[in-house]
Amino acid sequence: MTDTARARKLADRIRVVVAETLERRIKDPRLGFVTITDTRVTGDLREATVFYTVFGDETERAASAAALESAKGVLRSEVGRQTGVRFTPSLTFVADAIPDTARHLDDLLVKARQQDAEVRSVAVGKTYAGEADPYRKPGEDDDGLADDDADLDDAGDE
Repeated sequence: MTDTARARKLADRIRVVVAETLERRIKDPRLGFVTITDTRVTGDLREATVFYTVFGDETERAASAAALESAKGVLRSEVGRQTGVRFTPSLTFVADAIPDTARHLDDLLVKARQQDAEVRSVAVGKTYAGEADPYRKPGEDDDGLADDDADLDDAGDE
């Protein structure tokens, strides 16, 4: 039986421990400006996935990924020491795609705004093809009856 609340608490604690250890103990020159964004622990508390982002270009991301892989043992022992669980979860580092996705969405929103502005500029000074309000309103029929009243009259004729 899995306790998701316990897994969430352990994941939050692992995130804090890994972030603090990276800041204070890991002195790898390849390690760039790394931010730990999220941590997820499996239900049996044996595996932890640590999501991170790196500020910089692709070479800095690759160097930071290599630095995290080489520091995995130190980070895991520190997690085990500070969490006090019976079995220290194995750590897997995954580059978080959220910043790239957010950047892509921002680009799409900018493009949509530009297209809306183009449509607005084309529509300036234009008029409707028909009347401004093309819908019929009740009581505007030729015979003076609304559609519902006309249906009732037809049913009464039979």
